[in-house]
Order: sequence, then structure tokens, then C-alpha cells
Amino acid sequence: MQVSTDTSGKLRQITYADAIREAIDQVMHKDPSTYVMGLGATDPKGVFGTTIGLEGEYGPRRVFDMPVSENAMTGIAVGSCIKGMRPIMVHQRADFMLMAMDQIINNAAKWYYMYGGQKSVPLTIRAIVGRGWGQGPQHSQNFQAVFAQIPGLKVIAPTTPYGAKGLLTSSIEDNNPVIFIEHRWLYNQVSHVPQEYYTLPLGKANILRKGTDITVVASMEMALEAVHVAEKLEPNGVSIEVLDICSVKPLDEDAILGSIAKTHHLLIIDSSWVAFGVSSEIAAMVAEKGFDLLKAKIKRLGLPDVPTPTSPSLSKSYYTSEADICNAVCEILKTNLEATELGLSDFVNDVPDEYFKGPF
Repeated sequence: MQVSTDTSGKLRQITYADAIREAIDQVMHKDPSTYVMGLGATDPKGVFGTTIGLEGEYGPRRVFDMPVSENAMTGIAVGSCIKGMRPIMVHQRADFMLMAMDQIINNAAKWYYMYGGQKSVPLTIRAIVGRGWGQGPQHSQNFQAVFAQIPGLKVIAPTTPYGAKGLLTSSIEDNNPVIFIEHRWLYNQVSHVPQEYYTLPLGKANILRKGTDITVVASMEMALEAVHVAEKLEPNGVSIEVLDICSVKPLDEDAILGSIAKTHHLLIIDSSWVAFGVSSEIAAMVAEKGFDLLKAKIKRLGLPDVPTPTSPSLSKSYYTSEADICNAVCEILKTNLEATELGLSDFVNDVPDEYFKGPF
């Protein structure tokens, strides 16, 4: 585990990946009914470092690889839930979950309802998303809106290491199925994470940066991009409040409306497709419940309604850049600032940093 301290020597700092691993480790230590399965769970790289050492600590009966048969293995996980276990299933690509949609939607999500609350399915599915290495249309997708539309499923999307640990612990403890989305560009992010066991409530947003002029609602890597833009714009008289939703479903409507009541302007950045997506739901909710709070029209950013490109040249116009965020903010506030003059680039990387050496 990569551990450091801040300048005061008091706050413990670890990576997002280590926070995920620590949450799993502590829950497994506390609850013998939990187990981990997934492609690469016992690999030396340990699913981007999130499962390293767990097999050695808890044995192959509680931490194991699985066949490339997602639907069947999800069915086994659901069955084990009904027998009283709490599986943690991990997919190195969220795209692989498409093979298990029948088990997720028709069994896991509906079991509690169909049997009158007598039996629940406490299944946590870690769905890893994010672009990079030219993976293209079939290995870069984020189905957050798809799963959020299904009654009986919770959809969590943490941004910070602190949030990742607390929200994953809560997800595993939850008595019903949770889709836990992790953006792989965040695994090397570092922040303060308490060593002790703790949980965070599902369905609560977090203000990453306070501001007074405009609310930017985002999640995962887009929330961090928004913070960076806010830092660049603040010396130029633009104060951005960045609200990290943390949870796609349940959605913290009160936090969103509360922020808009202060700023009166709204930009929503979707980490997936804009059309029929999470940003659409947020915009509709604000229009229905907080229209009178707005002093300008709502604007949304996100992926266009086409499959993910493979080439870097096409990626540049596909993904949301810092310049896109800056220009959208300035358009809403009618502020004459240029992204290039502020050092904000429209360049879109294919990898987040040198930490990542390959797709797995």
C-alpha cells in the first residue's frame, strides 16, 4: 500500500486504488460471509492494484478468478446472496457486464420486491469504466444511466479515495444490489483516507469546491476536471461550485437544488452519453423542482450520441476537455474569457499519466 503524510505529518494519504483494496480487506475481515470473484482478481496486478494480496490473506475460497462466463457467474453470486453471503464481483471492463444483464436486472434487482422483502440480494458489482489506449467502442463504455433506470439497483460513482473507501464499504453492507462504478483514471489519485473502518451514506453528494457564481454538477474524473477549471477561473473573478454527486442513484436532489439556490446557474457534466443520460435526469429534476432558482438556461456537456472512437484524433472531439468546461461556464455567465489564455487545453489524453502502462 502506498502511504504518505501531508506537510503537517498528521493526515494519512493513500491512493484511490489502495482505498478500494482497504475497504474490501476490512469488510472481509469483519464479515466472513463476504467474498471476491472476478477476472483478474488473483492476477499479480490485482485489478489495477485493488485486490493485491487478498487471496493470500483470505484464501482461494474467498478470493478467486472466474471463468469468462459472466451470466452464469452472476447467477452463482445471486444464489449465494440468497443463501446469506455477500459477494463482491469485479469486472475490469464494465462492458463485460452486458453478458450478465438478465441476472442483474431480472434476478438481483427484483428479488427483494418479488418475494415481499423476505429475501434480499446483497450483491456488489464493481464496474470499471474509462477511456485509454485506443480501446474504442467495446471497452470504454459507462452504462451508469442504463443501470440507474432499473428499479431495485443502486448506482454509486465515487471520485475521491476517501469517498471510494467509505462508499464501497456501505455498498457491501447494503442489503440490496449495488453497481459500484470506478473510473480507472482515478486509481492513482491520492488524498486523506482514515485507516479505521468507516462508511459513508449512499445517495449523498459532496461539495469538492465551494463557489458563488455557478454550480457544476459532475462525478468521477469530470468532477476533478471541473475543479481544475475552477482553480484557473477564480483569479479572473469567476467562482465555481463543484458538486460531486457521488451517487447516481439515489440522487441527492436536495444538495443540487441547494447549490443552485446559491449560484442560480447550472452546468452538468456527464461522464457518459448526454442523450437519455444522467445529465438529462438531473436537468429534468431541476427544471421541475428548481426552475425559479435559475437565472440562465441549463447547459450539459458529455459524450455525443456515437460509439466511442479508437483513434486519438477522433477522441479529441469526442471527450469533454478543460476548454469545453471553461467555455460552457463562460457562455452561461456571459463572461468574455478564453480557455487558451487561461492555460486550459482542448487536448484530450489517451492515458491519464505515466502510472498506467497498459490496458490491464
